[in-house]
Amino acid sequence: MKKIVSLLLLLVMLLSVCSFASAESAPTYDGSEVTITFYHTMGSNLTTVLDSYIAEFNALYPNIHVQYTSVGSYDDVRDQVSTEITVGTQPNIAYCYPDHVALYNLAKAVQTLDAYIDSTAEVTRADGTTEILGLTAEQKADFIEGYYNEGLQFGDGKMYTMPLSKSTEVLYYNKTFFEANGLTVPTTWDEMEQVCQKIVEIDPMSIPLGYDSEANWFITMTEQLGTPYTSATAPHFLFNTEENRAFIKQFREWYQEGYLTTQKLYGAYTSGLFTSTGDIKSYMSIGSSAGATYQRPAKGADGSYPFEVGITTIPQANPENRKVISQGPSLCIFKKANEQEVIASWLFVKFLTTNVEFQAEFSMASGYVPVIKSVADNEVYAEFLNKADGGDFVSALSAKVCLEQQDAYYTSPAFNGSSTARDEVAALLPKCLTIPDDADVDAEIQKAFEDAIQKCEYSL
Repeated sequence: MKKIVSLLLLLVMLLSVCSFASAESAPTYDGSEVTITFYHTMGSNLTTVLDSYIAEFNALYPNIHVQYTSVGSYDDVRDQVSTEITVGTQPNIAYCYPDHVALYNLAKAVQTLDAYIDSTAEVTRADGTTEILGLTAEQKADFIEGYYNEGLQFGDGKMYTMPLSKSTEVLYYNKTFFEANGLTVPTTWDEMEQVCQKIVEIDPMSIPLGYDSEANWFITMTEQLGTPYTSATAPHFLFNTEENRAFIKQFREWYQEGYLTTQKLYGAYTSGLFTSTGDIKSYMSIGSSAGATYQRPAKGADGSYPFEVGITTIPQANPENRKVISQGPSLCIFKKANEQEVIASWLFVKFLTTNVEFQAEFSMASGYVPVIKSVADNEVYAEFLNKADGGDFVSALSAKVCLEQQDAYYTSPAFNGSSTARDEVAALLPKCLTIPDDADVDAEIQKAFEDAIQKCEYSL
C-alpha cells in the first residue's frame, strides 16, 4: 500500500510535465514502421494462441511489430505500469481493470478511444483489402453491452478501455446432492436462506454456502437492491445506508446459523470446501466462472467424479433487476509522443476484440468468455458449448451460463479511491458477520460502516 501511495504522489507531481500525444484530432494511419509493447498476465497456453493471431495480424500490417511481456498478476501489471509512467516508459497496451485505469489517469496517461472507435478513415492492409479505422455499427452492436460499457465507467462519458475476455460470478451446486434430496436450486436470496436451512437439517456438519469474494458480494447486493455504493463524481463513497446495513445484518444472522462462510472466514477459496469429500463440506459455492475446473471434485479411483456439478446464475434480490458482476481483463492504450504507435495499438486492440476466431479460441483456452455475441455462432465454439456438462466439460457449462445471462452484467464506477472502497467493503462484510450475539449488533454494524467510510475518505 505504501508503494502505491508513493506512486500516486509521483503521478500527481507529473501532471504538469507529461507530454504525451493526445490524438484528440481525427487519427490517420500512415503505415509507418512502429513497434508496440503489450503487458499481460497470460501463461504459455494463452501466449501460444496469441502468437498465432499476432502472425495473422502481421500479415495484414507487416510494419506493426508487436512485442509482449507476461508480468505476473493483474496487480503486478498495475504496479509496473504505474512505475513506468513516472519516467515515460510505459507500454503501449496493457491488461487492466477499471481501478488501474483510474490510477494511470492521475497522470493523464491513458488514451481515450472515442476518436478511434468513431473514425471512418479508410485503412489499406498489406493484402490490398481495406477496413475503416474505427468500428462499424455491426461491430459495436456485436459487443456484449455490459462488457463494452465497462470502458465508460470513469465519470466523464469517455471510452478508456476495450473488453478482451471476461468472467463473472456463478452459483456452483452439488447437483447430485440436490437431486437426491429433492432440493430446488435457489434463484433469490430468500430462497437461498430456505435451502440453506434444509441442507443443515439434512447434513448438520455442513456449511451449505461458500462465497469467495466478500467485495463482490457486498457490491452486487447494492446493485441488485438499487442502493448506493460509490459514485465516479464527488461525494464518492455512498455505501453507509440503512438498506445496506440491513442486508449485512441479515447475512450475519445466516452466518450465526452456520449457513455460510467466505474466503476470509474460511481461510482459503471456498471451492476447497465445495469439492471436499470429508465430513465438513458445502453444497453450494459462489465463485468466478473462469475457475470452474477448481469447483469440480477430483475423480475417484474408479475414474468417476464423486458428484456432478451444476452451474447457474447467482441468486437475485429482485428477479426484475438481475445484476451479476463483470470481471476479467480489458485493454487500455497509453498515450505516446509518436501518434502512429497509438494508432497501431488501436488497430491491434480492435483486431483482438472483434476477431471471432481469436475470441473463440482464447475463451476455450482460458476459461473466460468471449466479449462479442457472434462467437456463439462460431462452429468450433458452438461444438465446445454443446459438450457442456458437470464433469469433464464443466468449463463449457460455466461459459454457457455466462452467455445466457449477458443482459445482467454491471460494472462499478472507477475513480481515484474506487479500489479502496472495494477493499473496505471486502473487510467490512466478514467483520460484521462475526459480531457476537451478546454485542449491540446494530451499533457495531453502524460503527463498522462509519469506519470504512472514514478510511475511504482518508485515502483521498
